[in-house]
Amino acid sequence: MFEDSSWCYLKVKTMNPGNDAVLQLYADDNNWAFHHDESESNDLNIRYNNSVKMTISKEGNMGVGTMNPHASAILDASSTSKGFLPPRMNANAITSIQNPANGLMVFNTSDNKLYIYVASAGVWKEVLYGTGTLVANCPPTLTVTHTAGAVAPVNKTVSYGTVMTNLTGSDKCWITKNLGADQQATSATDATEASAGWYWQFNKKQGYKHDGTTRTPNTTWISSINEYSDWQTANDPCAILLGAGWRLPTVTEWSNAVQNGGWSNYNHAYASVLKLHAAGYLYYSDGSLNGRGTYGHDWSSTQDSSTNGWRLAFNSSNCSVSNYYKTYGFSGRCLRD
Repeated sequence: MFEDSSWCYLKVKTMNPGNDAVLQLYADDNNWAFHHDESESNDLNIRYNNSVKMTISKEGNMGVGTMNPHASAILDASSTSKGFLPPRMNANAITSIQNPANGLMVFNTSDNKLYIYVASAGVWKEVLYGTGTLVANCPPTLTVTHTAGAVAPVNKTVSYGTVMTNLTGSDKCWITKNLGADQQATSATDATEASAGWYWQFNKKQGYKHDGTTRTPNTTWISSINEYSDWQTANDPCAILLGAGWRLPTVTEWSNAVQNGGWSNYNHAYASVLKLHAAGYLYYSDGSLNGRGTYGHDWSSTQDSSTNGWRLAFNSSNCSVSNYYKTYGFSGRCLRD
């Protein structure tokens, strides 16, 4: 046994020699441990606080973040929160490497590109990048500048909060306030225009703002819709205003959310990660505002018939999916796969 009383000790011991031999090196009250046990597939494990951080298999495969490195990989690094970082140096340092191995890889900080050494040519070759860039599927905040026109009723810049949730049965990224809303609702019965956002008729691009007195745009209201079609992508305000991949939920997704979330009234809907609230609606015959602070209605992209579409509806005593006239103006809540 080796001991340094100032801060730690190291200990080497064998147990049952000749049978299940064990080599254990401990440091700092067992916080770090190098552990080899022939009864554990002959792997060498490096542990911290009894959690394996690195494994070397008997075949020589090394695993970082995994106890089961793939048999085809000499090094298998596994993580859901960290990446692989190659050596980084400038161009002069790279070209000064003595006798580089074929396939040696470095990141050039002079031009911010990745290079691999090709021995047959005696040169460092740039790894070509594609034209695409990585975009987070569910960024914490999505900031969009809306321009008044055929979809947005007014000019404004909105920062949408987002959340990844499996309420529908699989992971989807949702905005946490209604499309066009300046702010997230402060309660299930928030009756402010700033939290309400905009309203849409089924499969129509044009959104409407209502300040409690005036509807914008104050154009002639479409009082009759008779078309046999789901909400088309070309008319989906989520896709148009937020970008490719964003869309309105299907009726199945709303139904699953109600069931999986255990929603039976607007308090349950608001308590969910989606923060749904009673934003009211625009009446089917004239586009007048009704029920803000009392009723919530969110369109799905699924039609029921040529005149009715499916929507999520909730109030103080109910939360369910049902169909209603396509001429109603309901809220839009967006998601992406």
